[in-house]
Amino acid sequence: MSYSHSGASEENPILLTDTSDNDMEIDLTDETSYGSTEKIASSYSDDFDDMFSGVSEQSEDEMDKAYFDEPEDSIKELVFATKDADKLRIMQANTIRQVSSLLAISDQCSTIMLHHFSWNKEKLIEKYIEDPDKVLAEAGLIVPPGSVNSQNQGPDTSFECEICYSDEAGLETTSLACGHLFCTDCYSYYLTEKIKQGDSTNIQCPQEGCQIIVDQTTLNHVLDRDLYDRYEDLLDKVYVRDNPTLKWCTAPDCKYAIECGISKNSTSIIVPTVTCDCGHVMCFGCDFNDHQPANCSMVKDWVRKKEEDSATATWISAHTKDCPKCQSPIEKNGGCNHMWCKQCRHEFCWVCLGSWKSHNGLSYNCNRYQEDKSGLSEKRASLERYLHYWTRYTNHQNSATLDQELHRKTEKAMLQIQNASNLSWIEVQFLKRAVDTIVQSRNTLKWSYVFAYYMEKTNHKTLFEDNQRDLELATEQLSEILETPVKAESIADLRKRVLNKSAYVSQRQETLIKDTAKGLYEGRWEFKSNSEL
Repeated sequence: MSYSHSGASEENPILLTDTSDNDMEIDLTDETSYGSTEKIASSYSDDFDDMFSGVSEQSEDEMDKAYFDEPEDSIKELVFATKDADKLRIMQANTIRQVSSLLAISDQCSTIMLHHFSWNKEKLIEKYIEDPDKVLAEAGLIVPPGSVNSQNQGPDTSFECEICYSDEAGLETTSLACGHLFCTDCYSYYLTEKIKQGDSTNIQCPQEGCQIIVDQTTLNHVLDRDLYDRYEDLLDKVYVRDNPTLKWCTAPDCKYAIECGISKNSTSIIVPTVTCDCGHVMCFGCDFNDHQPANCSMVKDWVRKKEEDSATATWISAHTKDCPKCQSPIEKNGGCNHMWCKQCRHEFCWVCLGSWKSHNGLSYNCNRYQEDKSGLSEKRASLERYLHYWTRYTNHQNSATLDQELHRKTEKAMLQIQNASNLSWIEVQFLKRAVDTIVQSRNTLKWSYVFAYYMEKTNHKTLFEDNQRDLELATEQLSEILETPVKAESIADLRKRVLNKSAYVSQRQETLIKDTAKGLYEGRWEFKSNSEL
């Protein structure tokens, strides 16, 4: 099996050649108001039980089942949904209305308390029923006796703003329930700076020491439209951050969030791969891009290990050998081939590993060294095993990057193919889809080597490696087809071959992913402990 990449390059382009008098080449490498504070009566407890029965008591495993469809003969199918800003705000409004209705308080009061409890509705209701005054105080909603409600004051000749010290007649002022008055211009500047700093749910009254939270009505009145929109965007970010069933799509510049009910405890047996409406595929468990078939804990450990060990492993692979006497790793840190083992003090030749005594200290002409892997030290054996999987992981990662370069060249090639044949523009899309198939397959292969690295050697692993081999071979064959120069009159045959092989690669990729996922869910696979790696 070859693991080398055979992607298109300047020396090995994708060519379509015409053997007629007019030679033609198609080359892909060519580039041209608050609510009541009275305590809730005991009757609300019954409402609470009715509304939230089975929610707070639901186990994580039961929650998972609610978010999966489980066909009888297959692994559970993950259920998820993409949410834009409008849908996120509908979700927030629904939760706010539920709390307001149950606790008989204003929506504004519910909003601030939900922010205080990080959108944990059940905890808020429980704590409020126990001691509403305490909750209101902690959330920044307590209204001191004798203070005025949040409002915009009219002319007040006796007023002096404590920020700018302006006392002009008719100066517009703003205050919260605490009654601390400031001119509206200063209030606007204060809120603007807070929002620019990223604050949203915890903006307090400008008065030093006052903990009353600025409500959305005040913000909406004081801020201009653009800044209030920015404030609402910040609220959306906080809502997604605080909601365990929501995550932002990790694609650059994507503004969608994804809702999925998978619990963290399940990511060892399920790889929660979700697809955003923007087309980006990511893992809901760890926010990485699609890493099937490896689970989240493998990916986390592999990335850590790769960051710590890859440079070292690569260097050691090229610059160390084992002492032929005691098998301790020896580092070659200079040009001289005369080596001395610090462990056993044995002197030997770096090139042939023979005793240095036989070289007599003179110029020497050694035969090419063929490494004997028998009797490797445990540390070196572990390193070589890691290098085996790391090399193949890196190869597919690099190959996928090279394959992606074809994307910006395929459109021109498809135009040339269309001009050289009777195929329509839709019919020549096979070339772009084939490149997409290769890139996706290489991503699966890349992570399959991570999965294999953590596996114990069992019969099940042998079957896994068979599936891995089949996908790898088919992927390389498809890549080779795309790189081979083709005569213009053979375009129809090329299209047929590419379509057939692309379908086969997709089939093998699906087989590998589904079988591995089913094995994870069933507990079929056996994995090495960290001490064994």
